[in-house]
Amino acid sequence: GWSPPAGTWKPVGEEIKYPPGHYAETAQTRQETILVEDFSQVSYPSPSEGAARICGEVGMTSAIVAPLCARGETLGLMYLGLSNLTDRRSPHYDAFDRDFVGAIATRVAVAVDNALLFEEERHTAESFQKHLLPRELPALDGLEIAVRYFPAAPLASHGQGIQTQVGGDWYDVIPLSAGRVGIVIGDVEGRGAKAAAVMGQLRAALRAFAQDDKPPADILARLDEWTRVVAHPERDDFGADITNPPLVTCQYLVYDAWSRQLSFANAGHAPPLLIVDGNVAELDITEVGQPLGVRAKGVHADLVYKEETRTLPPGATLLLYTDGLVDRRPIRGSETASLSDDEALRILSEKVAKLSGEPVERIAEAATSAVPGEIDDDMAILVVRSVATELEVEERTFPAQPIMVSEARRMASEAFADWQVPDERSDLACLLVSEVVTNVVLHAASASVPRRELVMDGPPLPFDESWEVPGFEEEIAAGDKEFTLRLRRGRDSIWVEVFDQDLRLPRIRSAGENDEGGRGLYLVDQLAKRWGSRPTREGKAVWFEIPIGGR
Repeated sequence: GWSPPAGTWKPVGEEIKYPPGHYAETAQTRQETILVEDFSQVSYPSPSEGAARICGEVGMTSAIVAPLCARGETLGLMYLGLSNLTDRRSPHYDAFDRDFVGAIATRVAVAVDNALLFEEERHTAESFQKHLLPRELPALDGLEIAVRYFPAAPLASHGQGIQTQVGGDWYDVIPLSAGRVGIVIGDVEGRGAKAAAVMGQLRAALRAFAQDDKPPADILARLDEWTRVVAHPERDDFGADITNPPLVTCQYLVYDAWSRQLSFANAGHAPPLLIVDGNVAELDITEVGQPLGVRAKGVHADLVYKEETRTLPPGATLLLYTDGLVDRRPIRGSETASLSDDEALRILSEKVAKLSGEPVERIAEAATSAVPGEIDDDMAILVVRSVATELEVEERTFPAQPIMVSEARRMASEAFADWQVPDERSDLACLLVSEVVTNVVLHAASASVPRRELVMDGPPLPFDESWEVPGFEEEIAAGDKEFTLRLRRGRDSIWVEVFDQDLRLPRIRSAGENDEGGRGLYLVDQLAKRWGSRPTREGKAVWFEIPIGGR
């Protein structure tokens, strides 16, 4: 029941220094346990006036100081003192006590050092995770987005302090061409800095692959190949894996806010919840592919991941999550049993169903605490809502003829006027429309690559004669070539897309001084905020973005 007088006991965390000649300073310098058997026989300098007051008040008679040494480093001192206020007949330590305390100090030092190492690893993993996840989400037309990430609650491990609970869960929102957006949720099995590092590599790789604007199934197929490189860095002389690859699940979705079309492919991840008018159900997924990097040998990734498409109703909300949201452990000290995944999902669905019309931030916050219990694994949540308002878009298909360049420019000019686009931005966009459409008419319309397979009777022709099929050129020439111009109005930008049936993707040419062409795409590259091209099922799309500011 005794407590030291005010101002005499150093607060936790403050450094304590001992003067030269003090027995504690000797223990620290020599790194050996020092015994002061009887203070009445010897005197030492006091480290402070407050320390002297305490020793006098409690009647200090004997002391032992043992250095806390672990892995070649002195972490501090363990200090024990005896007082004549105790009931002991002889309140003095002896040599046995000194040796015993020294042995205890060795074990204490290792335990403290382990705790420091685990805390450092946890801090490193948390910093890793924090800086590898998106720091802020982009502003996107037609979407409301909220995210949450939580590491698992610390879990004590016998003899090993606090285990690191940060893992490899991640989410991402990637702006794509023409206002479309890529949405990612993924989970790398395991915990600690290694899982976070693998997650960071996969996230960076997926962002790079997504810029190709290929379908979600193709993106996952490429990520699957990349996962094999990341997960199997070491092989023996016979090519066999000698590491245990982490299990990686991922779902990649592409959303077009103008058409409300959602395309997606799944690599072993839990389907998102679809919330519409108070009803909650898992998004209907026909086929869930295998986790990344674990498909059977000889099976190509393109055969594993399948793309599916759905049209979201206005105001629909998607809740994407990792398994840490539903896999909870009972609260320490309670007798509550663990919930099954189905039961946890039912509780989660009931909770978010009541918030169907609430802001996405409130849904994300409610989802984190909907399932009872402590977080047993790190947890990522991504809530995405399709806004109810219709976004402005104009689209028209033209014959691929030179005279149609002016028609396309007229269509763009009228649409920009209706959308109240500033004149200088409108004029710039119309100029670039002319350049892209002209490029399509001159090059794509004259392409001789058919969009369908040839059906020929008889044996196959030799390679050098294979293009000399009677009627082949006439059929191509007679085919109607078309292009489609699509204009989109966003809050801060307008997007222009030109579609044609040519497979060849455009590239910027280095035009000479006397060349009549080769400068169109250079102008687009210099004057547009962004531009690019992507393959489509029918051919390709060339697009660019012009910023216009808010309305």
